[in-house]
Amino acid sequence: MSINWTSRWIFPFGLLLLLSALALVPASPIAAAATTLPLDKADTAWMIVASALVLLMTPGLSFFYGGMVSARNVISTMLQSFVALGVISLLWYGVGFSLAFGESIGGVIGNPLSHPGFKGVGLDPHPDFGPTIPFLLFALFQLKFAIITPALITGSFAERVRFSGYLVFMVLFSLFIYAPLAHWTWHPDGFLRSWGVLDFAGGTVVHMSAGFAALAGAVVLGPRSHRPSVHRPAAIPYILLGTGLLWFGWFGFNAGSALGANADAVQAFATTNMASAAAMVAWLLFDALRGRRISAMGACIGAIVGLVAITPAAGFVTVGQSLFIGVFSALVSNLAVYYKNRTGLDDTLDVFPSHGLGGICGMLLTAVFAREVGLWYGEGHTFLMHLLALAIVGVFSFGGSWLMFKITHALVGLRVSAKEELLGLDLSQHEETLDPAYEPSMS
Repeated sequence: MSINWTSRWIFPFGLLLLLSALALVPASPIAAAATTLPLDKADTAWMIVASALVLLMTPGLSFFYGGMVSARNVISTMLQSFVALGVISLLWYGVGFSLAFGESIGGVIGNPLSHPGFKGVGLDPHPDFGPTIPFLLFALFQLKFAIITPALITGSFAERVRFSGYLVFMVLFSLFIYAPLAHWTWHPDGFLRSWGVLDFAGGTVVHMSAGFAALAGAVVLGPRSHRPSVHRPAAIPYILLGTGLLWFGWFGFNAGSALGANADAVQAFATTNMASAAAMVAWLLFDALRGRRISAMGACIGAIVGLVAITPAAGFVTVGQSLFIGVFSALVSNLAVYYKNRTGLDDTLDVFPSHGLGGICGMLLTAVFAREVGLWYGEGHTFLMHLLALAIVGVFSFGGSWLMFKITHALVGLRVSAKEELLGLDLSQHEETLDPAYEPSMS
């Protein structure tokens, strides 16, 4: 039996050596800041809860995606989301946080030597990253965003990706796409932030990057060999459960991005709920007006699109404006799903129409409605900067992800064989199945 030494031995032992080295990095109970700031217990308590809520979103996503695919791919699809909890946590601890929030190098990327192994990330607040909460808590809160972003991408290449290839791509994407985008947008010295680009909770960093990466993945991997003419989801109740968990967790995602128990958090909480509600109802009514049946899956997709769209604007707009954002984005995404299905592009679970276009709509409407600086208030600079940022982020996320997919394919391969695809990824990749009568081979 032949053995792929690279994938079976070098990667695991290399990871073990890296973790061993990081374990020796001296811990520091003091944050990197030179001054000691007072800790706010209410802000700290809320941010612990918010971090847990955002963490819950990734298991929620696994149910959401797992219910949508065919029955022979449920386990593999769910695992692709779930495994990010482990892989990205270790990567973030090692170097990811430094690249995103370390000392800025030209406003483009963080210095990887700033916080390797969370060095200097302690229990005192940092003046630039949540001045009333522990710096360590800020790092953990941001970790949850880094976890869910590559998991979102998996819906585009579901039912045909090699699991080892996905793991390699996830690492490359997180290091070379996600971390720079987070630095550009959320670091005080990031160049997009210095331009005045607004992203309250991740419409640009998370959803647009995932959407464009998903589009690149669908292009690189190509359509499924056995693409069904009529898609039949494996478990609608899973989709409903996943949507509920995502909606619940999104309150931590958006309201937590206020980095404290304050008025901005309350505003983000309200706009998040109302945008999702408006988008869900708009999606259902639009389907009904076009002669389609009202469906549970349609309600769920609409709700998610609303959550995506309000994310960059959540703390900057009124509740009434959030309703408009939800409705508008739902109509755009609904039409995009319809027309995408008339092309040869096989974005299996419509990641780009939902997250990519939802994020774009939210980003642009943030620049329209953001209090004091939006077009609605007679200011045009922010909108122009958002248009420029949209072009930069789109090209970077799509082009960079396309390159990461190509590198991954050269290293370990991306697609399963046609035979493995027909068998299903649950069996071909993991030798697991939902069939209780199946007995695994002992080979």
